[in-house]
Amino acid sequence: MEQVKQSRRKLRNAWVLTCLAAGIAAFADGQAVNPSLEYQVKAAFLLNFTKFVDWPPGAFAAADSPIAICILGNDPFGRILDDIVQGEGVNNRKAIVQRVSQIPGPRACQVVFFSSTEKDVPKTLSSLGSGILTVGEGERFLRDGGMIAFVIENRRVRFDINQTVAAKAELNLSSKLLSVARTVEK
Repeated sequence: MEQVKQSRRKLRNAWVLTCLAAGIAAFADGQAVNPSLEYQVKAAFLLNFTKFVDWPPGAFAAADSPIAICILGNDPFGRILDDIVQGEGVNNRKAIVQRVSQIPGPRACQVVFFSSTEKDVPKTLSSLGSGILTVGEGERFLRDGGMIAFVIENRRVRFDINQTVAAKAELNLSSKLLSVARTVEK
């Protein structure tokens, strides 16, 4: 029975990695990126990132605390992220979505997505404690001190990673995740 569970887990992880590597899917034939599809893909990435990160023990308030994906600022996802996360779990933790308007307190969020409208990103990033995966949009997000930045390349959602910043926050990013990133800053 345990062998069957391991096989299923490996198959699911292989599927997730394939989707990550392919940027989930190419966008529609039109020149412009479909915003709805773009944020469906980004929502799937946000959930799947959590499956390839090891958090330090102090990142959670309790052993049974959920893994919280928080949206800081304006929410570009609407119900898309809620629908993708609903009923999902990561490492025996329920996954939840929270919308926050200010810097979250310690252990309140394990992932913080920075809306593109968020002001003073470098200051906000520097005020977050360890154990929080930070995700934003555009190459500037990494220069500002973020960990994972969504970028659009050839009408596909891709992402860049700053591994050094993640390590400073005591997060261990899986080599599988690093291998499908567009770029990795070390």
